[in-house]
Amino acid sequence: MQWYQGLAKPSWTPSPSTIGQIWNVLYAIIFVTFGYVFVEAFQGRVRWKQTLPFAINLIANLIFFPVMFSIRSLPLAAVDILIVWSTIVWSAVAIWPFSRWVAIAQF
Repeated sequence: MQWYQGLAKPSWTPSPSTIGQIWNVLYAIIFVTFGYVFVEAFQGRVRWKQTLPFAINLIANLIFFPVMFSIRSLPLAAVDILIVWSTIVWSAVAIWPFSRWVAIAQF
């Protein structure tokens, strides 16, 4: 955390405890929506190509913390975030015909 505290951040950066609370909510949304999509895919109600952006997003979300705080690579973390953001949009578009509530929850 000392490394993170030493970074130059904008004045509007939330405190670490606030960031933690935000991620608790986001992880709950990710768990419910991604779980739903993958269960639907395993049961054949959603095509596997619609799950691809969710899988990529999940992997990108999982590797962010090690990239940012273990490797401490801001450029790689920025690329990872771009992947996360783009797969959020891709996921919403891909799943819209099958489940609109999941598509809306991605935003």
